[in-house]
Amino acid sequence: RKILRDNIQGITKPAIRRLARRGGVKRISGLIYEEIRGVLKVFLENVIKDSIMYTEHAKRKTVTAMDIVYSLKRQGRTL
Repeated sequence: RKILRDNIQGITKPAIRRLARRGGVKRISGLIYEEIRGVLKVFLENVIKDSIMYTEHAKRKTVTAMDIVYSLKRQGRTL
């Protein structure tokens, strides 16, 4: 199995900029990009951890979209 390292760098500067623009941000400091990557990593780890918990409880090996929805709802971020 291939070892994946530093995948968070796959969230590119332009991608972060586009998300900020969608959120209404006009100007972005250069230091923000690494900070956002760190926050995003923690957020995704929590969501994925919860969704895997739901999947294992249902005795499945495939994470479904509903597992993600339930894990987001559990964290107070209803879709």
